[in-house]
This record gives sequence, C-alpha cells and structure tokens, in this order.
Amino acid sequence: MLPDITRHPCFNETARHTVGRVHLPVAPDCNVQCNFCKRVYDCANESRPGVTSAVLTPPQAVHYLEGVLENDRRLAVVGIAGPGDPFATAARTLETLQLVHDRWPEMLLCVASNGLNVAPHAARLAALGVTHATLTINAVDPAIGAAIYAWVRDSKRIYRGAPAAALLWDRQAEAIRLLKQQGVTVKINTIVMPGINDHHVAEIARKVADLRADAINCVPLYPVAGTAMAHIEPPSTQAMTEIRAEAARHLAVMAHCTRCRADAVGLLGERVPPEFELRLLSSAALPLNPSDDRPYVAVATLEGTLVNQHLGEAERLAIFVRAHQPQDGRGGFALVETRRAPPPGGGQQRWLELAQVLKDCRALLVAGAGESPRSVLTSSGVKVVMMEGLIEEGLEAIYRGAEIRAPLRRQHRCGSGCAGSGSGCM
Repeated sequence: MLPDITRHPCFNETARHTVGRVHLPVAPDCNVQCNFCKRVYDCANESRPGVTSAVLTPPQAVHYLEGVLENDRRLAVVGIAGPGDPFATAARTLETLQLVHDRWPEMLLCVASNGLNVAPHAARLAALGVTHATLTINAVDPAIGAAIYAWVRDSKRIYRGAPAAALLWDRQAEAIRLLKQQGVTVKINTIVMPGINDHHVAEIARKVADLRADAINCVPLYPVAGTAMAHIEPPSTQAMTEIRAEAARHLAVMAHCTRCRADAVGLLGERVPPEFELRLLSSAALPLNPSDDRPYVAVATLEGTLVNQHLGEAERLAIFVRAHQPQDGRGGFALVETRRAPPPGGGQQRWLELAQVLKDCRALLVAGAGESPRSVLTSSGVKVVMMEGLIEEGLEAIYRGAEIRAPLRRQHRCGSGCAGSGSGCM
C-alpha cells in the first residue's frame, strides 16, 4: 500500500492534530551561513531549527527510530531537517533515507534544505520514496540576499555577497524544477526579516509559484544571541498577517509552522518527550563500529552522583551512556537504567551471571572489587575500574580512553571475603 501523502502535518493543517512526525538529526554540517542562524547542537530547552540534543549516524538513526515508532503510533512522517543542511553531507542523508525506506516503506519521507545541493539528488530522492521537500528561500534578488547570507560554500569554493546569493537562488530554482519533475510536493520556507526582506516576500512567492512550488511558509525571524541579526526585532503579528496575505495571491500559504527542532518528534508543537530524548542520546552513544556492542558503563553507587559502593555490596548497578561528544572531546552522560545485580552467594557463578548482566557495558566503576569478580568480568570484556569520587569524572575518562587520575583511584586490598565466595567485602 502506498503512503497517503496528504497526511503530512507540515503540509496539511488538518492532519497536524492527529498525525506526528519524527526528525532524524543526521546532517551535522551546513554549506550556507545565514546571518540569523547559530547552530548549537546540544540544547534541550530551545525549540528552533538547527538545534538537537545529539547528531546520529544513519545506523544510529535506525536504532532511534525503532524505539520511537514502537512508542508513538501517531508517527507517519520521517524527516531530515538538520541540524545542518541534509545535502551538505548528502551521503549521510541518502543512506539514512535508504535504510528507513527499506525498513518502513509505509512511512512518508521528507527533507528540508537550503536547496544549494538538492538538484543533483532529485531523482534519487524520488526513487527512495521522498514525497515532500521544504526549501528555505529568503531572497530571489541577489542584492537582498547579500544582506542575509555571510557565505555560500559550493564544493571547496566560498562565495560572499551578491554572487553568493545569486548562486544560491539559481540552485534553488533548479531544485524546485527537478523535484517537481519527480512528482515531489515542494514547500518554501521564507524567514521574514524586518528591514531586510519583509517587503520582498510576495516576489519570492511569485517566483517559486512560477516554478510550480506547492506552498509557502512565511516564518517570522527568531533572533538568536551571537548572530549578526540578534538585534533585529521579529515582525509583528499584524505584519505577518499582511505578508501572508500578499504571498497568498500567488500560492497556498502554510500558517501553522512551529519552527521545529532538528530532533522534533510527535505532533507539531509538542516538546520532545523525556523518554525519546533519552533514546536519542542512547542511540548517539552507540559505537560507529557495528562490531562494538558495548556502549554503556555500569556504576556501583548509592545515590547516583558518586562511585561509592563495593561490588559485593551493590544490589543494583546504574547504567550510563555518553550523551554526546562535541568538538572539545568532552561529553555529557545520561542514566539509561538500573540493573539488579545477582544476589550474594554462589561463588564464581555470581560473577559469571553478572558478566551476562553487563554484556553491553565496556566498563564497571566500583569503590572496590575482589580478585575473582575482577578476573571474570575482565575476561568477559568488562573493564573493572576501582575508584572513589564523582561518577561523571570516571565516565569522562572511560569514554575518552584515558586513565583515571590518581586522586580518584582506590588502591584496594580485599580480604578472603572477596576471594570468590560471592559474599564480597563487608
């Protein structure tokens, strides 16, 4: 059965109340620098394009998608909308779309792009089942575009000023033309910037309508601190009403946009549920090498902040995952779950059972452990690290492949109670 293309909530205002979408944040880079844009990946509390709590590889995206589709039956659309531009790293985008289409052919697929590098991939997108595309077009006059774009990168060449804006519009027009030839529904997003392009939106609408675009979404500027347009006040509600009315003379206007994050999931306007954010972070921590199936670290802790429990005393172990790894190499960490440790007694069998409990963990942080559990766990691939102190500092060292610094290390000498009896040191 072919998917019902009318059910896309960003293209159908009626569908938005019952149909959800999920964005897969697999596109980290951008080939256009807009003067209103600052892509800060890791921000859980800011809802705007270019923001995500993590960036995924294509296999990680499939792992993430499995979880959200199991838990939210309203989802009918899978999109790629950043946090950069999907076609600045086209191979990642196309691989992700291929994996999703092969696994879930009933899902609607869409992409959102600045349009610079879309045209070469138009036919492939259609072949992969992409039914909807959104192109952000903020100017069709290079003189106006020169004030909007700091630079445009085409392959290895950087363009600035009016030449950059002219190149971008030429590529955007070609992308619309080729996407429509392939039967793709095309929506145009235009960011309305007072004093820069607010008087120009109707002309954009006219031009893209001539190219057979299907709709236009006029989006008020969202001033972002640290950008060249941070000082510009957003257009008023009245101004946006008038601008949309002018654009509507040329083609259909979308007016229910919620300025989605690059990792948005659910109905339009809903915040990302905590369980989905955790799934995203867990998926991002999965190793790039599929043969490495140990993304987690187990911790013996009493309260979830310090490594302060001996292995023999721990009834439960906290399981952590690296949430992200930004450019400085430091990462945040998320508690995935707690797991019950095998009960005391049973000698070495207890530690063999624990090795199975921790089979997806690369390390175990404990205040102390006997020779027998250390030997069994190490042989099973779990590195046992004895330390005392902040969990985060221990996790940082483990995921960076560094040694635990001296003040955190615990030189432990176990008595006979840890020699393999299973009772631990009490």
